[in-house]
Amino acid sequence: MGLFKTSILNGIAVLIRTLTMFILNKILAVYVGPAGYAAIGQFQNFIQMITAFAGGAINNGIIKYTAEYHEDAAAQRRIWQTAGSLVLIFSFVFSILLLLFHQSLSSYLFKRADYAGVLLFFAIFLVFFNLNTFLLAILNGKKEIPKLVLANILGSIFSLLLTSALAIFYGIYGALIALSIYQSLAFLVTFLISYRAPWFQLQHFYGKVDPAIASKFLAFAAMALVSAICVPLSQMVIRDYLSHQFNSTYAGYWEAMIRLSSAYLLLVTTTLSVYYLPRLSELTQLQDIKKEIYIGYKFIFPLAVLAGLVAYGLRDWVITLLYTPQFHPMRDLFFWQMLGDALKIGSWILAYLMLSKAMTRLFITTEIIFALTSIAWTYICTQLFGFEGVSIAHVLNYGVYWLVIGFCIFSKLNNTKEA
Repeated sequence: MGLFKTSILNGIAVLIRTLTMFILNKILAVYVGPAGYAAIGQFQNFIQMITAFAGGAINNGIIKYTAEYHEDAAAQRRIWQTAGSLVLIFSFVFSILLLLFHQSLSSYLFKRADYAGVLLFFAIFLVFFNLNTFLLAILNGKKEIPKLVLANILGSIFSLLLTSALAIFYGIYGALIALSIYQSLAFLVTFLISYRAPWFQLQHFYGKVDPAIASKFLAFAAMALVSAICVPLSQMVIRDYLSHQFNSTYAGYWEAMIRLSSAYLLLVTTTLSVYYLPRLSELTQLQDIKKEIYIGYKFIFPLAVLAGLVAYGLRDWVITLLYTPQFHPMRDLFFWQMLGDALKIGSWILAYLMLSKAMTRLFITTEIIFALTSIAWTYICTQLFGFEGVSIAHVLNYGVYWLVIGFCIFSKLNNTKEA
């Protein structure tokens, strides 16, 4: 399926998901407030890290090798069996760890021990969380876009209903519980959608771990784990710094800003993962790869720029509609945030090439360096420009990142005949 058809189908899911995110943002703004946003952001970053270590780190590998062996059903089954077994093993291990340390983790994440029950819910539902993303990765690699779109739509609606209900009745505690369980419960939806597919057989998803296949996943696991540590951890450090430098309310404004960025860029980012990763994984000739990258810059990058311009032009209306007047100070972040978002998408078009071609060393090195520089830029820019500096740092970091990975990737590709 080509970029245009993929984008249309994906656009339907993104439209629904974006609407649900906007509605959910409004509900959370009313019922948890800016300080509550900061706590939600901390917990989401924690979830990203734990799910990656508990098996989610190999999802990009599942997509790549499912797409790469599209003509070899037996090879695909070996890929899935090894991946499924690894997901089950690591999910169980990290569930036990969460159960053992939920009290101390609650004190560290939320600065209060009475939220420990949130960690218990997360521990119990962790395996279903990762099984859901496991099946979604197979659907993506198989290029069964309609089923993937349907699963994402139903998952978005389910998330909205569950999170809204729990946030309205139980406030921040309910919202945190919803984050712990909604993707796990969405597994039931994804399972039912996948169940009727001709390739779906339960015995294909667990059993003997093939060492050769597991070693193939190692590069993807290393990249995903570094990303799952560096990006969320840098955000947690920045959020904690903003809380101390200003206060937790200002950390909540920043959290609201980055959540808005995620929402309005959703069509772009999901198209990259749904279309670009499996597509680039299939290509071996340098000219074909360059052509695909050119298509990305011709169609995807301008879409990100346009979305940012619209968001900036409607910033006052957006804050009023999606949040509350209490969030008005985040207005100062819009210009620099939108500019930084455009640079981020420009760099991500190349970053997906690193993932698809398992450029492990380059990916890990740049992830670590630019996670650290994001923290450093934030400190420097907030000292110079105040709270607005957190978004100026966003621009500087992704501008330099784009230049560096562009130079490194094309130097590497030009030195090889095939990727």
